[in-house]
Amino acid sequence: MTIIPVKEWMTPALEIFHTLSEPQLLHYYEPDLGLFMAESPNVILRALAAGYEPVSVLMEERHVNGRGAEVLEQLAGWDIPAYTADPAVMNRMEGFSQEKLSLTRGVLCAMRRKSLPAPEYVIAGAKRVAVLEEVVNPTNVGAIFRSAAALGMDAVLLTAGCSDPLYRRAIRVSMGTVFQIPWAFFPAESWPKEGIRTLEKEGFHTVAMALTDDSIAIDDENLLRKEKIAIVLGTEGDGLREETISACSDTVKIPMYHGVDSLNVAAASAVAFWAIRRVQ
Repeated sequence: MTIIPVKEWMTPALEIFHTLSEPQLLHYYEPDLGLFMAESPNVILRALAAGYEPVSVLMEERHVNGRGAEVLEQLAGWDIPAYTADPAVMNRMEGFSQEKLSLTRGVLCAMRRKSLPAPEYVIAGAKRVAVLEEVVNPTNVGAIFRSAAALGMDAVLLTAGCSDPLYRRAIRVSMGTVFQIPWAFFPAESWPKEGIRTLEKEGFHTVAMALTDDSIAIDDENLLRKEKIAIVLGTEGDGLREETISACSDTVKIPMYHGVDSLNVAAASAVAFWAIRRVQ
């Protein structure tokens, strides 16, 4: 690894960090898999531990012997550039306000994506699985991953309409747990019927979170006795599709009070994950 001090923010070497959009990063090596951006030392270290390949790193000069030292230590065996810059240079980069630098802890790493496993591989041996249907907000996706990791879920599956868990904001909100929880996308044409059948074939009791007349409480004793549970959460606002609700074995809801009829999908996921995991 070579450490390269940078004095001018417009140098082409830094465009990858502040100019390229999420789609441009995604297609950076097309037709091969593209890139994603890991921000902050803890997130970068979690990505490295999960086997993701670094391409280049950028950090404030003062972090070389501080927050970024462990990152540089882990990257020592890689033949990649490590760019350093003072805060004045980084502040001039597009989108890098002082607030943004605080969020990234002044350390960023461009990394290559990996091929995703099939859903069947991800759920093999799992007991508790979350399925996200068209959850489009990366903040919600990141928050759900963080709850899944914290509350003992074994895997997360996403439908084709969901936000990419490797978008910057999703990674950041998840605190890097997207690198710790196994996940995969269902092919667009397979959801919901084939996807639900895949889960049931692996022995999962499928439950849809929805406010319907026949919903049971998320802490229903008969539900909690199930050996394997796959809980399906729907898109912001509209919730799950009727076709998805019909395909699942049960429909569940979180009992609520004071006239509140629903929670944000990220908040609801945390409640549901705790409820179905606590009896194990």
